Amino acid sequence: MDNTRSETILRKPDWLKIKVPKGKQYVEVKDIIKNHKLHTICTSGRCPNMEECWGRGTATLMILGDICTRACGFCNVKTGRPLPADWKEPARVAESVKLMKLKHCVLTSVDRDDLEDGGAGIWAMTVREIKKLNPETTLETLIPDFDGREDLINIVVDSGQEVISHNLETVRRITPWARSRAKYDTSLKTLEIISKSNSVCKSGIMVGLGETKEEVIETMDDLRKVGVEVLTIGQYLQPTKKHLKVKEFIRPEVFEEYRRIGIDKGFRFVESSPLVRSSYRAEKHVNK
Repeated sequence: MDNTRSETILRKPDWLKIKVPKGKQYVEVKDIIKNHKLHTICTSGRCPNMEECWGRGTATLMILGDICTRACGFCNVKTGRPLPADWKEPARVAESVKLMKLKHCVLTSVDRDDLEDGGAGIWAMTVREIKKLNPETTLETLIPDFDGREDLINIVVDSGQEVISHNLETVRRITPWARSRAKYDTSLKTLEIISKSNSVCKSGIMVGLGETKEEVIETMDDLRKVGVEVLTIGQYLQPTKKHLKVKEFIRPEVFEEYRRIGIDKGFRFVESSPLVRSSYRAEKHVNK
């Protein structure tokens, strides 16, 4: 019997408590995002590291709207029927990166299965517009799987970012009920295509959904086999009562153990701690 939506509620431990965002840089970035009608995964995903990242001159911008065509059990982004793609968005995003004076920008998007190219065209245009207007800003793209279509993935891959990331999200066994359309092997295929490019290949997983330590280690092996160089591991936090429940709060020492294991397996960087998210300290990962 699947008890993944059990009514048992775990009490959040002290190590997951976060500060209320504040500070001049944070307020300035927040105002620019609001005034330019931008979407960020920082706010949509309720990221606990907003103040730290925005204060360091990094931010994660979300393109192609804020309505996703998929309905993953862990994700707080709205799901439904998206608005038509906005081809003026790339220039607007590039201008906002300049106004925010970002040293490093992470670009992500909702899934757009409603579009023939999955949004790949706007993805590539946005990367090029950012680079044209902000040549000193380094860039990471956190892309969807594009259903594993190599032609669409390569449209984005060839656009000129330093890091390309695609999150595997969880272990193989949990994938079917945590992700609405994405498949474990499709994500591995996507990452293998990325790893053949000149960009750094990166992925991330959540823990606390009921996976075993052995499954986490197996997932690391799968990621290394397809060429992933950078790995992030963070605690899953249930965004609303409608989402999948937390099965376990993983202790900090276990995250540190995962970090050491990952480094031993050949990852160049492993960011592993309870509050880590896929774009955490992303500016460190740009050098091939």
